[in-house]
Amino acid sequence: MTTAPPAPAAAVPPTTDSNLGPMPEWNLADLYAAIDAPEVKRDLDAAAAEATRLEATYQGKLAAIGGDGAELAKVIEAYEALSDLMGKLGSYAGLLYAADQSDPVRAKFYGDVSEQLTRIYTDLIFLELELNQIDDASLDRAIAHKDLARYKPWFDDLRKEKPYQLDEKLERLFTEKGQTSRGAFNRLFSETMTGLRFNVAGEAEPLTLEPTLNLLSNADGKKRQAGAEALAKVFGDNIRLFTLITNTLAKDKEISDRWRGFKDVADSRHLGNRVEAPVVDALVASVRAAYPRLSHRYYAMKAKWLGMDKLNHWDRNAPLPDKPERVIPWAEAQDMVLTAYKGFAPEMAGIAKDFFDKRWIDAPVRPGKSPGAFSASTVPSVHPYVMMNYQGKVRDVMTLAHELGHGVHQVLAAKQGPLLAPTPLTLAETASVFGEMLTFRKLLAETTSPKERKAMLAGKVEDMLNTVVRQIAFYTFERKVHEARRQGELTADQLNGIWMDVQRESLGPAIDFKPGYEVFWTYIPHFINSPFYVYAYAFGDCLVNSLYGLYQESHPHFIEKYFEMLKAGGSKHHSELLAPFGLDARDPEFWNKGLRVLEGMIDELEREERVG
Repeated sequence: MTTAPPAPAAAVPPTTDSNLGPMPEWNLADLYAAIDAPEVKRDLDAAAAEATRLEATYQGKLAAIGGDGAELAKVIEAYEALSDLMGKLGSYAGLLYAADQSDPVRAKFYGDVSEQLTRIYTDLIFLELELNQIDDASLDRAIAHKDLARYKPWFDDLRKEKPYQLDEKLERLFTEKGQTSRGAFNRLFSETMTGLRFNVAGEAEPLTLEPTLNLLSNADGKKRQAGAEALAKVFGDNIRLFTLITNTLAKDKEISDRWRGFKDVADSRHLGNRVEAPVVDALVASVRAAYPRLSHRYYAMKAKWLGMDKLNHWDRNAPLPDKPERVIPWAEAQDMVLTAYKGFAPEMAGIAKDFFDKRWIDAPVRPGKSPGAFSASTVPSVHPYVMMNYQGKVRDVMTLAHELGHGVHQVLAAKQGPLLAPTPLTLAETASVFGEMLTFRKLLAETTSPKERKAMLAGKVEDMLNTVVRQIAFYTFERKVHEARRQGELTADQLNGIWMDVQRESLGPAIDFKPGYEVFWTYIPHFINSPFYVYAYAFGDCLVNSLYGLYQESHPHFIEKYFEMLKAGGSKHHSELLAPFGLDARDPEFWNKGLRVLEGMIDELEREERVG
């Protein structure tokens, strides 16, 4: 029996929630009209044919082309066009799947497209390998050609990969086996998480992951506890599976790292992020040294506000007792973010407005939908798409501002083209965190009630702690797990123990970790899908704090420099992008400056507490 394909994305009407109002579901028709649209097969066939042509024409010959800039430019331009086409196909399949991972038709389509794209990409592995076999002098001559000169940053990055590349047969094997190794376990994790249901005390029906996690910020302490206990129960019931997935992926990474010659467990991520290990080490050391001044101090204050000696782990994100708990309709959230963006730069608001007007956003919570939020850059020839699970909280508004910042960044960088537009993760958070800060500062400035102001300031501090302290703790956990896995398989108890050690260090003595919290490492998708991704959040937050401080100080031509930074995409190293602002990420003081912004907010809350 053949299952009918889902309706074309353009035909999906906005979802209306009684409290939140109409919310958009994205229109993917700018990619493809439907799963069975003839353009999908046409483009898959065209991509396969072009990959075959490139392989037949150039395999074994690129080193000989060497310094011929005109001929090499033709190769790179064709490769770039093919990258865009393949990215379009992969983006459509991925977004369709993210919108409903429980739909077997979408899951099959996603799997089939991924498999075909992997096969096509495998035929192209020779290209980057052979480009790296061109001697430096010849490549320098070629890059001087007017048609190739713009790709110099891409070639520079490609050269950095050279020491870790294998011969073509091994690279083909690694790529093809990726579908049944890392890719398969990533999919197993995603589909398992999507399928989990949580029996929360007091709820009429079982909940999916997102609404259950949302209970941890509920005003009612009993609901927070019920949510936490339901999460612990289900995670615990599935601990053997998550332990197997974690062990398998950590071992898979160790095998890849060993064959490629990466020494440290995070070296491959640093290379991909185009950031040096000492820079990340300086960030991590600065944040860990600041734990007592930041998270430890804040959570002790919060425990007093809640009338407790210590916070239960489910109270960490509880709203303040006198915090106004109102639901923010989608239309109001849209206006909040666009107004904040417009106050900084009308161009920024104009780009963000397209996401709402043209339905580039999928906002409502739905069964089967991927949890969390993201902005998918797709490809430069189309536009980004934002996914939300909007539930009307202030944090959801901040998430909307965050993801739209990504979207604006991706739109501005698109002119760099498929090879140069993608931004390293360390800089990918720059516009998102900045957009979030703009929105927060706008709302805070308009708040006259001392209680509301305190609640907003506390909420922002918590968000920043989650972005900086929490993510560095996650990075520390990952390092310990991957380093321990090199010595042998880890048991669930060992993983739980590592998690608890890191949580106690980072969150401090004011948190009372009740039984069940030890398994909360299981649901963090970044550990599975993007090992060591998480430090990029802290990198971006501290960087933005420094940038925002310059903006407040009226740094000369700040807005123009900021937009040039975003437009650069991945065409410049972080040192080049920060230089116009007089910032240097290699300097520990750079990180301490960013952390002092957070510390200053906690100081402000402490002063208000004394006055109160």
